[in-house]
Amino acid sequence: MDLHGLDLNLLVVLDALFTQRSVTRASERQSATSSALGRLRAFFKDDLLLPVGRKMLLTPYAEGLVDPVRDLLLRTEAIIKHDTIFHPETVSRNFRIMMSDYAATVLMPEILPRLEQLAPRVTLEINSHLDSPAEKLERGETDLLIYPRGHNSPHHPCEDLFKEDFVCLVWSKNELVKETISLEQYLAMGHVASTVGDQHMPTIDKTVFERLGYERRIEIHAMAFNLVPELVVGTKRIATVHRRLAQKHAAFLPIRLLEPPIAIPLFTETIQWHKYRDSDPAIAWLRKLIHEAANPTGAVSNPRPQTKPARVRKLHNSKALGLKVSTM
Repeated sequence: MDLHGLDLNLLVVLDALFTQRSVTRASERQSATSSALGRLRAFFKDDLLLPVGRKMLLTPYAEGLVDPVRDLLLRTEAIIKHDTIFHPETVSRNFRIMMSDYAATVLMPEILPRLEQLAPRVTLEINSHLDSPAEKLERGETDLLIYPRGHNSPHHPCEDLFKEDFVCLVWSKNELVKETISLEQYLAMGHVASTVGDQHMPTIDKTVFERLGYERRIEIHAMAFNLVPELVVGTKRIATVHRRLAQKHAAFLPIRLLEPPIAIPLFTETIQWHKYRDSDPAIAWLRKLIHEAANPTGAVSNPRPQTKPARVRKLHNSKALGLKVSTM
């Protein structure tokens, strides 16, 4: 194979320039980056990036290089790390994980103590899953994506992590609500609900009620799942949240947990990684650690209780309702 004298390290710089669209932001060593860009322009016989105001725009030729360059770098990384042995107790490595604040709350307190004990020099970068997760995964800019099944990329490996259901919660001093709640009372109350992302994507509980023709009076829109339990305290409002999240908050907040008046389908949280990193032993090790933290008994978690909630309406499964579980 003849690379015509191309230094592959230049492609690393080119990929950074494509991502940042700025010579200054692509590297603190601006002069070195500018020099690399000059060599790349000479090699490809194209300007590649053109200054427009404070940013740089890609030429049509450069637009066609964005995906092939990133793909080549990911393949090269996979070759370098193929079949290498991972020693967690001695290796220094940073992992990037994308997940919701809900997933971080229920998983990280279990994962971090194990990580500190088993891999003291390993660090984690936890990012919001609202920031273009599919694009980040495709470009290899995240090592693991923890996401509900139904939103996964079909082009990369994915496995189930755990199953989850929902509960209602109210302030512990809310005397209007007894041990169970009817559908009529539930719909008559004011609700606190999370708003997912700038697009206000519907959560699964919202989707279920809307598909059944029920309209909740949402009085408080929270910008994060973790805020919801706190926002019912001191009020007569109600919220519908993930069971694991509710149980976490019930340990330190004055709230009570109730079964929903209708059955809300389980959803499955998954873990996904880039196909080129499928043989990376470090990624495999971290996945195993996350699985153990999510399912300490070794089985796939199914937290749904054996007793049925009050006034459960039949028919409720995600397929019957035509549901596509929204971002969680």
